[in-house]
Amino acid sequence: MSTYQLLLALSALSAFISAASANDPDMLQDVCVADLNSTVKVNGFPCKDKFDAADFSSNVLAKPGATNNTLGSLVTAANVQKVPGLNTLGVSLSRIDYAPGGLNPPHTHPRATEMIFVLEGQLDVGFITTSNTLVSKTVIPGDVFVFPRGLVHFQKNNGAVPAAVIAAFNSQLPGTQSIASTLFGATPPVPDNVLTKAFHIGTKEVTKIKSRLAPKK
Repeated sequence: MSTYQLLLALSALSAFISAASANDPDMLQDVCVADLNSTVKVNGFPCKDKFDAADFSSNVLAKPGATNNTLGSLVTAANVQKVPGLNTLGVSLSRIDYAPGGLNPPHTHPRATEMIFVLEGQLDVGFITTSNTLVSKTVIPGDVFVFPRGLVHFQKNNGAVPAAVIAAFNSQLPGTQSIASTLFGATPPVPDNVLTKAFHIGTKEVTKIKSRLAPKK
């Protein structure tokens, strides 16, 4: 993708963020650069006394992420934890890279709507409404697709070449809950009898899935 196309993509994502109603609280001053080392607990982060341009910039999205994992995908976030100047501004970006066959598994963002712009490759994407309707599409370079706030969604690279997108969020820290790992990898664990009844499977199957999704120690 050319520099011009990338700039066009970022402009489109910026327009989306500006047009969306911010889910984060409105700011009450020009800037409130996050003090990530503060022990004070607030809704967001306390403001640092001193800041500079480094707090408002990052090259974290410049390079493709390593996709040599079990899912064949990697999400690289440029949120308030990576760019402290985003604190109180209600926006963030991520880069998602997919190996051939890679999957960003079904998940939700409880605090933000997401909009992706396809940089390269081809993806099958979709979200599921609260009435269990699947809204899905195959997207190619230059396409955008929106995942409404809180709805379960996914992206799958069914192509033979790598794929990548830039994702925009109307939150400085959108949060992510992966459905499978949330239910089968929680600590303390979700009781087996809850999962067996919910998914109509036996205890052995639950134990097997939990062993695969258990957090690494």
